[in-house]
Amino acid sequence: MRPYVIVNVAVSADGKLSTRERRQVKISGNVDFDRVDEIKAGCDGIMVGIGTVLADDPSLTVKSPERIAERVKQGRPEHPVRIVVDSQARTPPDAKILHKGSGKRIIVIAESAPSERITALAPHAELIKTGMSQVDLKDLMHKLAETGIKKLMVEGGGTLIWGMISAGLVDELIMFVGNIIIGGEDAPTLADGLGFIHESDFPVLELTSVSPMEKGVLIHWKVK
Repeated sequence: MRPYVIVNVAVSADGKLSTRERRQVKISGNVDFDRVDEIKAGCDGIMVGIGTVLADDPSLTVKSPERIAERVKQGRPEHPVRIVVDSQARTPPDAKILHKGSGKRIIVIAESAPSERITALAPHAELIKTGMSQVDLKDLMHKLAETGIKKLMVEGGGTLIWGMISAGLVDELIMFVGNIIIGGEDAPTLADGLGFIHESDFPVLELTSVSPMEKGVLIHWKVK
């Protein structure tokens, strides 16, 4: 048993998440931001990789007061559980994700994570250990399901998304494609990591919808 997983990303026209320096780039606008906020409000958890935390320092909170109020009315926390996949416990103890907004935080680490970093993070989040040198994502999904997370949103980055896709753990992919070209062979893409070698291993997507949005296009896929 695992959560239903939605990957949501904004990419440039050439498929990049950010620049080669991992510098955050504004790809979409307020309409898309509100769409993403709506997805967040409907999820039990939001997960990112450590690279996203170090590059962007996100809070991953629900922004709309109306959506927060609706969650509370339903007997849910104001914000979904915020989760960082961080094998070596590199999350800064003062990161926004650990302090902004109320609610539960989870840092997912590997067995090999340095003890001094674990000690620094322990006051700020629940720590889940899985995997030896790298987080075992399949095992993590089972552990998250056991905590009551039924619907999970993954916001990046490319390494985590690749890990989730390659492990067969993604149900939907929603991507806003913006009207800019970032370029650079070292700039992160939607799915980094090793990549598939054999065509027979390629995940197959089913197109659900395509719609113009702002100066780009929103594409919604389901993973077969």
